[in-house]
Amino acid sequence: MSNVLIKPLITEKLTADAEKYNRYGFVVAKGANKVEIKKAVEAAYSVKVEKIRTINVDGKARSRYTKTGMVTGRTNSYKKAIVQLAEGDMIDFYDNI
Repeated sequence: MSNVLIKPLITEKLTADAEKYNRYGFVVAKGANKVEIKKAVEAAYSVKVEKIRTINVDGKARSRYTKTGMVTGRTNSYKKAIVQLAEGDMIDFYDNI
């Protein structure tokens, strides 16, 4: 289960979501389903998960100009999970800093 959650997502939008709706974002393994994600979050953070939304994020094509000419590439794709917790539960990503 430890390989299901890759890292938490900390953005302005997700921070506002956490304060207002008690929702948190995570980058998860591509093959993980909602049941596995729920078990992993509950085990890692000792909270009760009510709802999970998953999103497959495609990589973007990127290009840049260099001395040797145009270099094109692609960013990696990943799977994102938005987890809504039960009333009163909370995750603090900054507690071990």
